[in-house]
Amino acid sequence: MAAEQAPLKAVIDACVPLKFAPLPDVRTASVQSAREHPATEHWYRTDLMVAEGALGPLFNQLVAHHGPDHKLPAATHLLRSLLREPIFLVSAGIYLTRRAALLDERHLWFPWLSTSTFGTPTITSARMAVLPDDPAAGHPDAVVVADEAALDRIAARHLVAAFSPIIDALHEHTRVGLRTLWGWVLDTQHFYMLNPARFLGRDAEDAWARAGALGDSLIEEGAVTRARPRLFPFYEDHPRGTWAVRGTCCFDYKGDPEHGFCTTCPLKCDTDRRAELREWIRNPALAP
Repeated sequence: MAAEQAPLKAVIDACVPLKFAPLPDVRTASVQSAREHPATEHWYRTDLMVAEGALGPLFNQLVAHHGPDHKLPAATHLLRSLLREPIFLVSAGIYLTRRAALLDERHLWFPWLSTSTFGTPTITSARMAVLPDDPAAGHPDAVVVADEAALDRIAARHLVAAFSPIIDALHEHTRVGLRTLWGWVLDTQHFYMLNPARFLGRDAEDAWARAGALGDSLIEEGAVTRARPRLFPFYEDHPRGTWAVRGTCCFDYKGDPEHGFCTTCPLKCDTDRRAELREWIRNPALAP
């Protein structure tokens, strides 16, 4: 009899058809999906990186070598370097497979490269929350929960516990507000359910509602934000005619004033946003 597939492997497989699927590397007993990091100088485990006081100096090196020379966009750039792939794994995994990766600060690693930047994050635990009717419910990596609400709660609890050391240390080092930092996480978590839905031609409102449920659980577990992101229909009756607006600005415009506001920025005028998004539909080569 063939060995039962690890629940995490099904999440990785479900992301294969996507154009955009920033997954972390995985190095576990049941799942191996990792890139090589030939230029790696050091591996940092989340809890130890913070406990040993390494995050501040690494942030300073990253900014000195790559910018931007403004603490607000620099802080969100660091979050993108460290947390983009783990957020995608949790958010897209829940949306595509109804399974939730259970992140852990002791099993989330970051390779620091000789180019003074971070490589792709790596997880070393394949634990997944699954529903009772999931075919993988009996797998050793599976944690069975009662329903989707319980799935969201346990996923959010682990995500907040894994990210809090990094966010707290970044807040202390830069004085960038916790609502700005957690707001970036919440916005990204929403977009990473909407992205797969749009690409696969699924209902954007359904995906957004599912993302909102996970967002509610994140806030209940301690993520703080001033405003939630909002769905933004811009092209009626087009399969990909819905996008979204972030609740929290990433402040890229402060690091690059010529770039101006991002398309999803809450500070951008909706009229300009709609025109820009419609141009993407007419000419997909312009889309980022």
